[in-house]
Amino acid sequence: MATLPADLVHAIDAHLPQTQCARCGYPACLPYAKAIALDGAAINRCPPGGSEVILALATLLDRPVVPLDPACGPTMPLRIARIIEAHCIGCTLCIQACPVDAIIGAPKKMHVVIAELCSGCDLCLPPCPVDCIVMESAPAATWTAERATHARERHANYAARKIATQRMRATSTGEPPVATTPSTPPLSMEARRANLARAVDRARTKRIQRPPRR
Repeated sequence: MATLPADLVHAIDAHLPQTQCARCGYPACLPYAKAIALDGAAINRCPPGGSEVILALATLLDRPVVPLDPACGPTMPLRIARIIEAHCIGCTLCIQACPVDAIIGAPKKMHVVIAELCSGCDLCLPPCPVDCIVMESAPAATWTAERATHARERHANYAARKIATQRMRATSTGEPPVATTPSTPPLSMEARRANLARAVDRARTKRIQRPPRR
């Protein structure tokens, strides 16, 4: 029996790490899985998954094993976001940007990253106006299948909430909500990398210039 498209998308998505980092050039893991299944997108665009995911997808889809696409960035150990509490202004931009709902807080109140939920996607860095977020190595932490499953569930809630917000705004402005399709085109990687690089550079400069604790 031939595999139905929906089943294939589900099978592909099950192999992706669910970090929702968008380094593949798609908004999240599921859109990338849909692009692979329906549009024949390359299977080597997931840096967090690295060679392990490439091999799994190659086996599943009967495609050749290929190296990770360097345009998507390197595979790196898991890093966890941490908010420098003294510098947080409570703008909520990082909360809105986190695709796995790993940041909690309220407007004009200090925000906190729940380390156990953080996927290390780095997406909270660019929107922070005061560079109070740093990515720290987590040698003892591993991105397990259980964490991936939970991240998928949290991202589904995040995406549903985002669509609901768009619909409410459309109702108030009269503009239609942004449609999502299985073949959502890739994000502008150059723009994303440029924003991320600038944010990281600013954060590093700030840490270097910060006087040591006494």
